[in-house]
Amino acid sequence: MPPKSKPKATNNPKSKSSSEPTKSHRQEPAPPNWPLLKPLIPSTDLALETILSDQIYVVRNLFTSTLCKNYVSFLSTLPLVTTPGRPKRGEAVRVNDRFQIDDPVFAERLWKETALSQVVSGQSADADSAEGKDLWGGEVLGLNPNIRVYRYSKGQFFGQHYDDSVSLHLPSLADRSLPGKTTWTLLIYLTTCTGGETVFYPEPVLSSKKNGSKSKPLKDNNVDMDPIAVELEVGMALLHRHGDKCLLHEGREVKQGEKWVIRSDLVVRR
Repeated sequence: MPPKSKPKATNNPKSKSSSEPTKSHRQEPAPPNWPLLKPLIPSTDLALETILSDQIYVVRNLFTSTLCKNYVSFLSTLPLVTTPGRPKRGEAVRVNDRFQIDDPVFAERLWKETALSQVVSGQSADADSAEGKDLWGGEVLGLNPNIRVYRYSKGQFFGQHYDDSVSLHLPSLADRSLPGKTTWTLLIYLTTCTGGETVFYPEPVLSSKKNGSKSKPLKDNNVDMDPIAVELEVGMALLHRHGDKCLLHEGREVKQGEKWVIRSDLVVRR
């Protein structure tokens, strides 16, 4: 089901939802033979870096430059499909080439074989602690098996939109599925390019009166925040909240080169 836009954004033609195609009833294609996730930098050398507290974090060098090159070479062989030029009503404008596959095995590899699980669950925020559960939205189970690959060439972009949360079931070793929901978007950048930044638009902050009493939501009391542009870095992972707390964001037009991205989501217990 395509994610829905926030109700408050209905009066803004630019504030659309991201358009993820629904699954059809036809037989799913076999997952690709993903390359090994090597070489990697030890998790002890990586950290969760705050861009905007409680909203945007990055992990630099999650993938090494060599691994990124290997993956770009492999992903170039996949049957990428160009998104429609005219989106459906209520969907964000997106122009890129994409590949999508439901692959629980690769999602688990991406979560456990890289430093992602350690960084999310152990170093900067303990996912089992009250603080960690509050940050990630619950007990983190892993990654969404819905793996998406994006390629943005010169002139391609992703318009302003919100990412919605989805409910799903993750396979488990106990031979039963675990109910979960997605709470954070994961983007792994495999290349750099000119343009193509992921830009977030924080909502205005309501200032309070000096005497400590609550101020009314008047326009004059709102403090506008500047857009936050996250530039691409080879091998960097970006995590940002989605669902009810998602910030309006966009992928700027690529001016030169190609932007390759692997997309999944953090899944917490539902």
